[in-house]
Amino acid sequence: MTRWLRSFGRFWYDFIVGDDWTIALGVVIAVVLTALAAQAGLAAWAILPVTVTGGLTWSVARARSRKPGTPETTEPLDG
Repeated sequence: MTRWLRSFGRFWYDFIVGDDWTIALGVVIAVVLTALAAQAGLAAWAILPVTVTGGLTWSVARARSRKPGTPETTEPLDG
């Protein structure tokens, strides 16, 4: 039973967090900010698209600045 629970937990961690925990954290923060704004009666509909666009832009810029062959890149290594 514990083996099944461990596998289940690993699946969900990999599914939600994936390769970049910062994106997962950004999505959680964006959802919380949207919920807080909606509860306060503000126009919350724009928060999520803006934060997702910003997070995607930041992630792509970060990935482009890495040298080829370093961890977390999708380029194959020669050898």
